[in-house]
Amino acid sequence: MSNRARVLIDCEDAKGLVYHISKVFYDRDLNIDNNREFVDQEKSRFFMRTVVTGDFDAQSLRSELVSVVPEDANVQVIEPQPKKIVLMATKESHCLGDILIRWVAGEFEADIEAVISNRDNLRDLTHRFDIPFVYISSDDKEREAHEKEVLEVLNGLEFDYIVLAKYMRILSADFVHHYPEQIINIHHSFLPAFIGANPYKQAHSRGVKIIGATAHFVTTDLDEGPIISQDVIPVNHRLEWKDMQRAGRDVEKIVLSRALSLVLNDRIFVNGNKTIVF
Repeated sequence: MSNRARVLIDCEDAKGLVYHISKVFYDRDLNIDNNREFVDQEKSRFFMRTVVTGDFDAQSLRSELVSVVPEDANVQVIEPQPKKIVLMATKESHCLGDILIRWVAGEFEADIEAVISNRDNLRDLTHRFDIPFVYISSDDKEREAHEKEVLEVLNGLEFDYIVLAKYMRILSADFVHHYPEQIINIHHSFLPAFIGANPYKQAHSRGVKIIGATAHFVTTDLDEGPIISQDVIPVNHRLEWKDMQRAGRDVEKIVLSRALSLVLNDRIFVNGNKTIVF
């Protein structure tokens, strides 16, 4: 019987790591289908992602790998299976719709558990894909009260990641603390430029020649979490900020879907406030 796994290792850098790790695979007669490694020289931190196939037990393979790497190592042996995600949105459909279409087309190895929204606009779109839609109005509610209702729904679901598909509300630190490195956001600017609200207005007022989008993990610092993916498109002086906003929707949805694919395929290591992307 042949199994397949993604082996993720990050640890303090040390001499011979690649040799010792590869020897574990060799001694177990495992085939290395893909391998990438990187050393952060400033932090002396080693990162490695390897895809292996063969006859193995994931738990015993992990134990053997732990025995040949430094004590501080994070070692994961992940046998690929669909991850569970929850999508959160408000009114704009482009990011949500793009994810749903790609999901139906089989581009994402994921199960979408629900779409949660503080507006009712996207209910019909969501139901076309036979996905539960949960509307939790934010009208006339303090942020704390609204987030409490959202958390109650999330507590009833099983999921690996929350994807903010243009969810246009700032999450509190308390909410974010519940899901460290599990919330993925799309920000409609090329961060670190134009943090916060109305980035297209900010970009227009500065006369920028490119606009972009940034997918990142959400932290308690607004729009400053580890960046997963970014892209840009050219603009010029003829465009008003609303024209920039319309043009930017394409790059937003592409960047968010690209970031989601990377996360679902275990290609991301969080390294402080940065990411290593394999």
